[in-house]
Amino acid sequence: MTTSLKVAVIGAGVAGLTAARELQRESHQVVIFEKSHRLGGIWAYDPRVESDPLETDPTRDVVHGSMYKSLRTNFPRHLMSFTDFKFKEKIYDDHNINPGHEEVLKFLEDFATQFELTELIRFSTVVTRVEVIDVDLGINSFVVESKTNEVSLVEMFDAVVVCNGHNTQLLLATDIPGIETWSKEQMHSHNYRDPEPFRDQIVVVIGSGPSAIDISREIAMVAKEVHMSSRSPRFKVGKSDKFENMWQHSKILKIESDDTMLFQDGFSVKTDIIHHCTGYKLHFPFLETNGIISVQDKRIGPLYKHVFLPQLAPNLSFIGIPELSFTFTIIECQSRWIAQALSKKVSLPSEDEMLLDVQQYYQEMIEKGAPEHRTHYIGFQISYIDWMFGQTGMVLEKHSKDMFEYFSYCLINAGVDGYMNAFSQKYGIQS
Repeated sequence: MTTSLKVAVIGAGVAGLTAARELQRESHQVVIFEKSHRLGGIWAYDPRVESDPLETDPTRDVVHGSMYKSLRTNFPRHLMSFTDFKFKEKIYDDHNINPGHEEVLKFLEDFATQFELTELIRFSTVVTRVEVIDVDLGINSFVVESKTNEVSLVEMFDAVVVCNGHNTQLLLATDIPGIETWSKEQMHSHNYRDPEPFRDQIVVVIGSGPSAIDISREIAMVAKEVHMSSRSPRFKVGKSDKFENMWQHSKILKIESDDTMLFQDGFSVKTDIIHHCTGYKLHFPFLETNGIISVQDKRIGPLYKHVFLPQLAPNLSFIGIPELSFTFTIIECQSRWIAQALSKKVSLPSEDEMLLDVQQYYQEMIEKGAPEHRTHYIGFQISYIDWMFGQTGMVLEKHSKDMFEYFSYCLINAGVDGYMNAFSQKYGIQS
């Protein structure tokens, strides 16, 4: 016999919608809290930017969205589907293998309509407190306080699923000598929408992830010069093959008093704007767990398999924490695992066993020399998906598994500029 619980889902993006769908399938009572006036999370484009581009002013008007106007996914639509709701089968205006953010949002809206999720969402509602009670008695219940139009509401829930994403709290390159006295403009990619503000400027972009590469190339279309800087030893130093006014450098050594940037590779440039494409910290300001959980920049823990907090499992869980991964598929299998664990259809290891697993994972990271901020970087590998599917009896279709594996192969062997072409040619997909 399954157990029906009252479950709070925080966030109505990909993770929150998928969680709600799986929880409903298990006959749980679901309430989705969404701070925005619409669903979609990060995929709901907002043209506004914040008045404080580094978010140092606590009185500023906060803009939740981090999407830039021209963004396309760096995954093919074929790998952004759910097992029973396929992106590739949807016909929208854009036929590019890499859909734009408008099309992803349409896909999510159609998903919410298909599974009757929209009526579960409380829009324009901010969760201000999630507090666990009776933990010492082994009774995991939660107080959830929320605010809508300045009116607060306090409710009790049996379980909470946290799906608020990890693209809101800025991570900045503050450890560069001289940056504290920098006299010119700085901004974070959270507040980037289009390249026009960079016209005729000399710009230093800190970071080498997908967004940093996309934004740098877009800025290079209008800027005087663009200089990318990365700490990664795999970052190719030198002039760009694609743009005459773009260079790639190693990390920044220091900033001189005259605003000259000195790089480790010996290059120097007097700069107009510093653009931080340095990612985000994990941020859960509403959580009150009496010290049970720790959040430090990019690590939240202890989390068993990046999902469950052992001491409160399965009643408190997180979806979408892994980075550099096949996000849609991982979110779906995590959601189903959580929903069935709450229904007691599947059993979790004991608290001690889960904690031991986390400790062993941390120890493996230390032995490999992996930094703490990469705790949740699981990579484009299939082993995590296979394991997660297996917990609920799901099976990854062979065709899908082959596509995932080939996509990973293309990333490694064809590089950032060639992986999509290689993938498209293999599967005869028009890009």
